[in-house]
Amino acid sequence: MKFKFFCFLFAIYIAIGNCKDQKNVNNEPLEVCSLSPMTGYTRTGKCETNEWDQGTHLVCARVNDKFLKYTKAKGNDLSTPRSWFPGLKDGDNWCLCVFRWVQAYRDGFGPSVVLNATNKEALNYLKQFGVGLKDISKN
Repeated sequence: MKFKFFCFLFAIYIAIGNCKDQKNVNNEPLEVCSLSPMTGYTRTGKCETNEWDQGTHLVCARVNDKFLKYTKAKGNDLSTPRSWFPGLKDGDNWCLCVFRWVQAYRDGFGPSVVLNATNKEALNYLKQFGVGLKDISKN
């Protein structure tokens, strides 16, 4: 039992350690997106990433009711509270997956982006969708 707990703690240490020194889209230190509700793939409040982040939770977005209804209709309900998740409301910041933000943006429901808290790595993924810094800046 102690060994399993040690392995769990070590995995957390490695996951967080891999997130050190990540930059935002302005090539400055990545700022906190939200501590309440606590966001980020690593649940540090930052849109940090590591090799296990398959959803690429890199875009710090200020969600609104329009977006929350949209994403719920797409099968990703971010507004309903659950035992492990408080549910988001209009005005909350949240680290969104790049694909979900692009999808919402193209459909006219893209929430605004907090650039200082959006991971620089998002630009690599956004480029694959023909979206760039100019697009997320104006949104």
